[in-house]
Amino acid sequence: MPKAIWNGKVIAESEKFVKLEGNFYFPPESIKQEFFKKNNSHTVCPWKGKASYYDIVVDGKTNQGAAWYYPQPSNAAQEIKDYVAFWNGVTIQS
Repeated sequence: MPKAIWNGKVIAESEKFVKLEGNFYFPPESIKQEFFKKNNSHTVCPWKGKASYYDIVVDGKTNQGAAWYYPQPSNAAQEIKDYVAFWNGVTIQS
């Protein structure tokens, strides 16, 4: 089962995921909410739409903007609506 790990903690895990452009997108119910804090950053992907971000906070350490998701993706990317992907030092074990 794929797991997202940062600072020694599993922050998301699920057998249900979408792999897209080399990233694992985890369903929103699979993330451990206690480690996620809303971030006001946004970026735009030409084909997926506007991404929103979370900071990840584990044991007092913050990884800013290390998780992203698409709350209103384009029609072409509906399969990842609200699913969460990671970068910036978060490792995925599958």
